[in-house]
Amino acid sequence: MWAAWPVIQNEISRGPSQTVKSYLVNLVLGPPGHGRWRVLMGLLTLALYVLFAMLQHMEVLLGLIDATASAWLSAYYLLGSFGFYLLVRSGWSAHISSDPSLMLWQTVHGVLAVIGAYAITGPARGAVIAILVLILAFGMFGLSTRQARLLALFSFMALALTMAWKSRTDPLRYPVSVEVVHLAFGVIVLLGVSALAMRMGGLRARLHSQKKALEASLVQIRQLATQDELTGLVNRRHMMTLMKAEQARQQRTGEAMSLALLDLDHFKRVNDSFGHAAGDMVLRAFADSAGHNLRGPDVLSRWGGEEFLLMLPATSEADAFQCVERMRAGLAQVSVDAIAPDLRITFSAGLCACQPGESLDVAIERADQAMYRAKEQGRNCTVCG
Repeated sequence: MWAAWPVIQNEISRGPSQTVKSYLVNLVLGPPGHGRWRVLMGLLTLALYVLFAMLQHMEVLLGLIDATASAWLSAYYLLGSFGFYLLVRSGWSAHISSDPSLMLWQTVHGVLAVIGAYAITGPARGAVIAILVLILAFGMFGLSTRQARLLALFSFMALALTMAWKSRTDPLRYPVSVEVVHLAFGVIVLLGVSALAMRMGGLRARLHSQKKALEASLVQIRQLATQDELTGLVNRRHMMTLMKAEQARQQRTGEAMSLALLDLDHFKRVNDSFGHAAGDMVLRAFADSAGHNLRGPDVLSRWGGEEFLLMLPATSEADAFQCVERMRAGLAQVSVDAIAPDLRITFSAGLCACQPGESLDVAIERADQAMYRAKEQGRNCTVCG
C-alpha cells in the first residue's frame, strides 16, 4: 500500500481533469505503446463507417434506398467494425492472427460492406465504387503483394456477381448496359490498385532489406566501438568504461576489485622470426585460452600490442592471484605448432588490489610496475604490487 502512495500523490498533483482525461485515453486506446496506433486506426475506420451510415440514411430519406435493407447493412458494417476494434483493443487479435491489426480481415469486411451498398443503393451506386477503391488503397499499406492481388481479384468477382444478380432481378434500376460500363470502370480501377499494390510491396521489401542492413551495420559499429577486432576481447576504451562502472559499484559495496596487467613473453621475437601473421595467431590463441579460464564477471581486455588488462570484480588479491595462475596453467596446454614446433605461449603478470576511492590510473600503474618486476624475475610468473 505504501509503495503505491507516490503514484497516488502524482495522480493527485496532476489535477482531477488531467487524471480523468488520462484515464479515458487509456481506456479507449489502451496502454501507451506501439499497439495504440493499431487501436487508433480501428477507431478511425469505425468513424468512417458511421459517416457512411449517416449518408446511407440520407439516401433512405430521399427514397433512394429501402429502409430495411439499409438498416441490415448498417448493422453489419458498424457492428463488424466495432468488433474489430474490440479485438485489437483487448489484444485478442494478437492471439488469433499473426497480424495484430487484422488488416486482411478488416479489408475483406469493408469490401463486402461496399458490395452490399452497391446492391441496395440504386441510381447513386456508381459513387460506391470510389469507396471500394479507398478501402483497397487503405489495405495496401498493411497487406503483402500476394494478399493485395487476391483481394483485388475477390473484389472484382464479388462486384461482377452482384452486378449480374441485380441486372437479372432488378433490370429497371440495374440495366445491363449501365452495369457493363460500371464493371469496365471497376476493372480499370482494380488493375490500377493491383499495380500500386505491387509497387508498395516492392517498396516494403526494399525498406525491410535496408532496415536489416542498417541493423547489421549498427551491430558491427557497436562491436567496433567495444571490441578488439583481432582477438574479440574488450578494447581499451570500453574497458575503461567498465572499470569506472565497477569502481562506482565498489564505492557502494566496499568490496575489493583486483586488476592484473599481462604481457606476452618474447612476443617481439615471434613477430621478428615468424612474421606478423604468426603474432596475430599467438594473440588469438591467448585470448581464446584465457576466455575459457575466467569466471563469469571477470573481464579481459586487449590493452595495447601484446599487453592485456584483466579486471576481477569483488575479488581479493589472493583470489585474483589464483585466477591468473589458472589462466597460466590453461595457456600451458595450448599448442601453436602451426607456427613452430615446441613453441609455447607464456605471460608475465602484475597484480594489484584497487582499493575503494583509489584512482584507476594509480592502480593500473601499480599493476604495470609489478608486471615489470615479473619480467625481471625471469618472466612467466605473477608478482603482486
